[in-house]
Amino acid sequence: MLVFTTAAELRAHAEASRGAGRRLGLVPTMGALHDGHIQLVRAAATQCDEVVASIFVNPTQFNNPDDLRLYPRLPEQDTALLAAAGCTVLFMPSVEEVYPQPTVLRFDFGELERVMEGAHRPGHFNGVATVVSKLFHLSRPHVAYFGQKDFQQVAVVRQLIADLSFDLELVVYPTVREADGLAMSSRNRRLSPEARAVAPLLYQVLAQAASGVREGVGPAEVQARAQAALAQEPQFTPEYFEVADAQTLQPLTAYGPGRGVVLCVAAHLGGVRLIDNVVV
Repeated sequence: MLVFTTAAELRAHAEASRGAGRRLGLVPTMGALHDGHIQLVRAAATQCDEVVASIFVNPTQFNNPDDLRLYPRLPEQDTALLAAAGCTVLFMPSVEEVYPQPTVLRFDFGELERVMEGAHRPGHFNGVATVVSKLFHLSRPHVAYFGQKDFQQVAVVRQLIADLSFDLELVVYPTVREADGLAMSSRNRRLSPEARAVAPLLYQVLAQAASGVREGVGPAEVQARAQAALAQEPQFTPEYFEVADAQTLQPLTAYGPGRGVVLCVAAHLGGVRLIDNVVV
C-alpha cells in the first residue's frame, strides 16, 4: 500500500492511474476505523482496480472545539487495517497540506442543510463539502463510497456531485451495527462502560418508531413517542428526533404515496454526541 502525505503525490498518482485505464475508488474517512469503514474499503477493492482511502480529521466541519480535540486518532492501527482490507493508496495529509490558506468559498445547500445536523452544527456541511471537493479533485475517483449512518451528509454529497458535475458514481452502503444494534462510529470509543451499556437504546427507539410508521401512526405521534422513550433514560440528552422525507429531509406532517421516510436522531451520551437513522 502506498502512503501519500501531499496533495501533489496523490494527484500525480491518480492521473497516472487514470491514464493507464485503471478504475479508482475513494473511501474518505477521519480515521479511528471500524467495520463500517472496512466494509466500504472491501467493497471498493472488489469493484475497482485501486482503492484510495483518506484519513484526515477535517477541522472545518467541527463546530465544537472539544469534539475536534477529543476525536480518536489511531494512524498506525488504521494503516494496518486498510492494508489488510485491500486499500492500495492511503492519503494522510496534515491540516496545512489540505488548507494552505483559509478558504473563503462558502457552500449553501438550501433546505437540505437547514434541518437536523445543519441546524444544530452551523457550518458543518460547508466544511464537509469543502474537504470532499478537495478529495474528489485530488484523487479523481470513478466511484466514491460513503456509509448510510451519515444520511444527511450523503444527501449533501449527492447534491455536491450533481451541482458541480463531478464525473463519478456515489455508492452508499447500509449502516453497520454492533450485535446490540448500536451504529458503529469512531466516537463510540469515547463512551464509558456505563454509557456504552445504554447506548443501544438509540437504535431501539428508531426501530420502534419505524414500526409505528409502517403501522400508519402519524409523524407527530411517532416523533412524540420516540422523544418520550429517550427522555426515560437520564443519561441521554436528546438533540433532535425527526420524521422526514427521505429525499428532501424536510419534516413530515403526513405520509405521501411513493415517498420514502427517514427517521433521524441525535443525542448526547456521557459527553459523546451520537447520531443514527433508519429508512422506512
